[in-house]
Amino acid sequence: MKSFRKELFFTTDKRYQLIHITDAVQKAVNESGIKEGLCLVNAMHITASVFINDNESGLHQDYLEWLEKLAPYSREGYHHNVGEDNGDAHLKRQIMGREVVVAITNGKLDFGPWEAIFYGEFDGRRKKRVLIKIIGE
Repeated sequence: MKSFRKELFFTTDKRYQLIHITDAVQKAVNESGIKEGLCLVNAMHITASVFINDNESGLHQDYLEWLEKLAPYSREGYHHNVGEDNGDAHLKRQIMGREVVVAITNGKLDFGPWEAIFYGEFDGRRKKRVLIKIIGE
């Protein structure tokens, strides 16, 4: 069994942003040389997320609006906001999830129809990273 590790780095212009990263993850699978296995994609920051869904801009806008209703941005009202103003970002990340695992079959990410991988940023404008860990043969 082989193992491969790669990091992606993001610095967004916006506080909240969803970024399609499927191509970058497939590139890592190609670099790994692994044909059959599993690919973990993990947000390495507690105010960011990795998730799988449809690559459709209306859905992405729906996500951002829904998350804002659930955990609205505020400098006040969150117990976590002591010296920071990102209490909402922690809650948004919790809802959207930390990581995804995708099967690799014949050297390709093995998705269902319309599935794609996204990085979700909820406290942007600073450097963050995503870990890709691939295991298999």
